[in-house]
Amino acid sequence: MDRTLDYVIIAAYLIGIALIGIFKGGKQKSVNDYFLGAKSVPWWAVCFSIVAAETSTLTFISIPGLAYLTNFNFLQVTVGYLLGRIIISIYFLPAYYKGELNTAYAYLENRFGSKTRSFASIVFLITRTAADGVRLFATAIPLKLMLDISYPVAIIIIAAVALVYTYIGGVRGVIWVDVIQMFIYIGGALAAIIFLSSNLLPEGFWGLFNSDQIADKLNVINLGFDGGLKNFFSTPYTLFGGLIGGAFLSMASHGTDQLIVQRLLTIKDLKNSRKAIVGSGIIVIFQFVIFLFVGVALYAHYGTYDLASLGLLKADEIFPLFIITSLPVGLSGLIIAGLFAAALSTLAGSMSSLSSSTMLDLYKPFRKIKSEAEELRISRMFTIMWAGLLIVSAILFMNSPDAVVELALSIASFTYGGLLGTFMLGLFVKDAKQEDALAGFTGGILIMVTVVSLKLVAWTWFTVIGVAATLLIGKLLSSINKKVSV
Repeated sequence: MDRTLDYVIIAAYLIGIALIGIFKGGKQKSVNDYFLGAKSVPWWAVCFSIVAAETSTLTFISIPGLAYLTNFNFLQVTVGYLLGRIIISIYFLPAYYKGELNTAYAYLENRFGSKTRSFASIVFLITRTAADGVRLFATAIPLKLMLDISYPVAIIIIAAVALVYTYIGGVRGVIWVDVIQMFIYIGGALAAIIFLSSNLLPEGFWGLFNSDQIADKLNVINLGFDGGLKNFFSTPYTLFGGLIGGAFLSMASHGTDQLIVQRLLTIKDLKNSRKAIVGSGIIVIFQFVIFLFVGVALYAHYGTYDLASLGLLKADEIFPLFIITSLPVGLSGLIIAGLFAAALSTLAGSMSSLSSSTMLDLYKPFRKIKSEAEELRISRMFTIMWAGLLIVSAILFMNSPDAVVELALSIASFTYGGLLGTFMLGLFVKDAKQEDALAGFTGGILIMVTVVSLKLVAWTWFTVIGVAATLLIGKLLSSINKKVSV
């Protein structure tokens, strides 16, 4: 099959998106422009950007694969995502808008001191580099297969595109590119559903609702009480696991992770920032409905759970298989562009957030900088440095035997509980001091290493346990220190 049209579409997309990022970013005069967009970005653009930033290649290919094998139970987690964002808007954002905070971790310095800020920033840098290295590798898979190039070359091509517009356009360029990319990847998923329904399913899309074969796949709620207490905590997509685990995961990823908080701080005021974070949660629910329907439609098309009969090793490969083998030339190029859109939004955001945290949390507080021009130049050098480290991280994960989605979730799970627990300690435990926060943070991470390594519970409970451990240690030490001082 001649794939020339697909290549043209993908090349035009990659070049066009880089140019748009450069143009929309405008000229950067200071670090405030480069990392915070001069606090002039509209809330609705940030809302779309948040959705794009949290939607990686893993989401684009894994959620259809999940629905192919199971059902709609994952939607319970997305409702938890929305609940978590509502809590962020009530408790976290007001703290970020008191004073002139420029990163998520500046709050920790105001509350506990500079050591806590530095420690949180370093944990973020390590976690984000590892997790997004996995995502970058996953994105390189289809490019490698299409162009018949090595994985390192494919990884470098994708990272270079994101670096160009992040380096020149700053966070404003990243956000406006994200707005476009959200519609590209959602459009790609919708195009796949429409093609499946109109060309490959006998009764069309609405026939999915009348099929006994598909009926169980449309189940959303799973109370999780079958099989006892052990099964309740070991099954990831239950009502309570989804709502509670999804809420805590969202609070960690959107309330304490610089990747998202940086976007929220580009908005001029608290009211509009709240609109952006809550609005993104509503959009994400509808987005996951679309991705899940792709998986259900694929099952209606292939009609088998036997992946081996399709030449596949895991469900993550079912959507890429369909794109490459069943879609007409041109449409497959559009959907692969959507896959790259999901990836680049996360990757560019990572470069910007990693460099901003390095500059503002670790470098600037301890080094005297002569001028705004020098500050901006150093910030851009950090952007290049992190692009290189993300490439190295992706290459290191090339030979991992684990599924990429499990790798990414596990990496984030090690630290999210400790990070969120430390923020909550600062917000709700008024007597907590810096030593209490650092001990709680460290203890929470160590406990999560044990929980994740031994797979004691399903991943939806990881962050909850990490938060509980951090708060318990921090509160206990705070009480002891208070009694000793008295």
